[in-house]
Amino acid sequence: MHRPIEHIQKFYYLVLAVIGVPVNLLGIIILSRGKCGLSACTTQYLVAMATADLLVIITSVILWRISYYYFPGSFLDITPLCSINSALVSAATDCSVWFTVTFSSDRFVAICCQKLKSKYCTARNAAVVLVVTSTLLCFKNVPWYFTYESMVIIDNVPWFCAAKASYYNDPGWVGFDWFVTVLTPLLPFALILLLNALTVRHILLASQIRKRLRGQSKGESSSDPEMESRRKSMILLFTISGSFILLWSVHVIEFLYYTILGIDPQRDYNESEYIFKQVGWMMRDLSCCTNTFIYGVTQSKFRDQVKCVLKYPVMSIFHLINKEKK
Repeated sequence: MHRPIEHIQKFYYLVLAVIGVPVNLLGIIILSRGKCGLSACTTQYLVAMATADLLVIITSVILWRISYYYFPGSFLDITPLCSINSALVSAATDCSVWFTVTFSSDRFVAICCQKLKSKYCTARNAAVVLVVTSTLLCFKNVPWYFTYESMVIIDNVPWFCAAKASYYNDPGWVGFDWFVTVLTPLLPFALILLLNALTVRHILLASQIRKRLRGQSKGESSSDPEMESRRKSMILLFTISGSFILLWSVHVIEFLYYTILGIDPQRDYNESEYIFKQVGWMMRDLSCCTNTFIYGVTQSKFRDQVKCVLKYPVMSIFHLINKEKK
């Protein structure tokens, strides 16, 4: 019997999949065209983030949540398959989070470290960073496959996945749980906040210096292309990282809650605690649908490219109809 929150989730995750897949695909297509006025390395990071977000929607929302609510008892519920999907969900989520960190690092270097910028902020270095990061994160998530056991065996086939009791009690698994959560998202939280604070500090100091050099200390106004470029980069960086921190905060609080109290969330949670946990998952998955909207709000050239992409099918149909008439 489903709890009330699960009736909400059944509709919520369907909407999330319907929106998340095309939105992330749209972001990948537009950014890959390289016509948004962004540097090559920035474009690579944003494409990687959109790809990781799309994989989270596919593995976590479609293959896990939607399968559970709309196709119960499908082959995806066989224990080895749902164990593999759990590892894939974690790997895709880690990549989504850490690609945000690498993007923040790239923007920090580009804005604050001018001497290092020409060497670090290149398309080649971005590709290396992304490949190494994703490879390490995939290996890190292999143990997830072994954290689950079957709930029932039918005709010698193990069905469904439940976390082993030892996962919340065994020192090795407890240590792994801490390692996993510190790596994603506690450490990214700290790194993003630190990098953003240093970036803001640098921009404020640079702005004051440039105003003095340009004779603006008394309030005269004139355009400054360099500061305008930095302002746009800062807006994009802060909206992406701020959205990440906001939408992950409930999940982090829930982890700290059950860890400090030493309880098992699967067995010891009351109704309100269970709802809080599920809201954390819902907000976490929602974070994989926000970046493309952020690009649209903060980047005028991205909006122009969205219009071009959306107009293309319509214009193609009109051209085809006109050819047939002729």
